Amino acid sequence: MKRRIIVIDQAACNGCGLCVNACQEGALKLVNGKAQLVSESYCDGLGACLPQCPVNAIRIVEREAAPFDEAAVQAAMQKQPAAASPKPQAPQPFASGGCPGMQARRLHPSSSPVSGGASDFHLSQKVEVTRGSQKPLPAMPSALRQWPCQIKLAPVGAPWFDGADLLLAADCTAFACASLHRDFMPGKITLIGCPKLDAVDYAEKLGAILAAHAIRSLTVLRMEVPCCGGLAAAVQRAVVASGRDIPLRVVILGIDGRIVEDA
Repeated sequence: MKRRIIVIDQAACNGCGLCVNACQEGALKLVNGKAQLVSESYCDGLGACLPQCPVNAIRIVEREAAPFDEAAVQAAMQKQPAAASPKPQAPQPFASGGCPGMQARRLHPSSSPVSGGASDFHLSQKVEVTRGSQKPLPAMPSALRQWPCQIKLAPVGAPWFDGADLLLAADCTAFACASLHRDFMPGKITLIGCPKLDAVDYAEKLGAILAAHAIRSLTVLRMEVPCCGGLAAAVQRAVVASGRDIPLRVVILGIDGRIVEDA
């Protein structure tokens, strides 16, 4: 039958995975670091994935395709088999008109933060004004080594994942823990997210990253609130699905910033 269905420009796709999360029918998967339509019968042709693509790699066409099978979609969603993800390719150059904020960049290639230039992405100096006097404060270097840092936006095939020590931090930890850059981020690739506000399961995206790269260690930094437990749970499922023996550390912060558990 002839009907509306999506088509993905593989050259433009950067493997961010946002369309996969947006598809409620499970019609999209990341394969070799690219989004692909895994079954025509799973795609309803409504295009919920289109607005999520930052590089405009998805469009709807009208062509001969298998009819949408809602029963098959429901059956597949209930099974959700844990399959190992193939090794993704390196991220592709961004298409014209793509979002610059999605471009994968390495900020600090060394194992420790650097300072001394505007490209270091840090505040070189602050001035504290006290009773009319100005007192320079120490420089505040950033320990972030890559961009983007959102779990949802990070390309699965980004080269900075290779051999990395990975920090998965809940969004709120940066505000609760004043020493986050000093105590947790140095030497690590940092990804952040909120399982409650993002309303997605990070396990698939993280599992693809673990399957594609020789990650040396994982540190999960989460808040003590119950909803934040979804981050640690997703990481644990991703490690199991990867079949790799990766050292895992889970640190729980109280809302006052103190460490209440470190395992």
